[in-house]
Amino acid sequence: MSPALFLAASPSAPWTFEPVVIVMLVAGTYIYVRRWWTVRASIWRLLSFLAGMLCFVAALLSPIDALAEQLFTMHMVQHVLLLDIGTVLVLLGFTRVILRPITKRTMRLEEAAGPIAHPVFALVLYVTVMWVWHIPALYDAALAHPLLHRFEHITFITAGFLYWWHILNPIPSRKRLQGMGPVVYMASTKVFVGLLGVALAFAPSALYAFYEKQPQYWGMDAHTDQNVAGLIMATEQSIIMGIALVFLFVKALEDSEREAQREERYGAV
Repeated sequence: MSPALFLAASPSAPWTFEPVVIVMLVAGTYIYVRRWWTVRASIWRLLSFLAGMLCFVAALLSPIDALAEQLFTMHMVQHVLLLDIGTVLVLLGFTRVILRPITKRTMRLEEAAGPIAHPVFALVLYVTVMWVWHIPALYDAALAHPLLHRFEHITFITAGFLYWWHILNPIPSRKRLQGMGPVVYMASTKVFVGLLGVALAFAPSALYAFYEKQPQYWGMDAHTDQNVAGLIMATEQSIIMGIALVFLFVKALEDSEREAQREERYGAV
């Protein structure tokens, strides 16, 4: 393919101006930074939170948002930022001390939510959101209708926060996962979503009519674009699972050490 043809088939990549998104991100960052400064939490918590917010900026306001409407590959990058990377980084910015003003409200909300607050619900929601929104008819409809597309983003962010909350557990929950529970919870979810990525990567033909109508941006037809997007999903799920397993292992060791120290002090009394 000649350079001229490649440039002719390059997608437009403007920044997106969404006042509601901008206000929410700025307000959330201001509230967090003010609370972080009050409690003097560690600097890495602040950096993690800000990195997460930058992921949301990248997904919803940067050229990634415009590119996602033209390339399946970039749409998958957007979903990864919303569902996993941005969400995890934001939640890592929280501690029990930072969240103390809302701790009691969170506990009351957990009681009122009933089974919705259980980790199994978060697991099912996470997997369901990923699979349902990749049904060709729904996927094409979301790209064709801006309001439905915004709703899709809301469901991704909601599912991501609920799912990762039970892993990172910034506020201890009475329904928290124990023992091997976090490993089973996380691994089973990532396997189910990873299978979706594999299915997209090795599908014999393009599944989404919306992208078949697009020019061959970056030299990729709709089928190749879909294959690359599927590989991104499958690879990201594997990487996230590996990192999460290491995190859970280290956390289990720390919890075990703290428990041993408590038993030692109790025995010494």
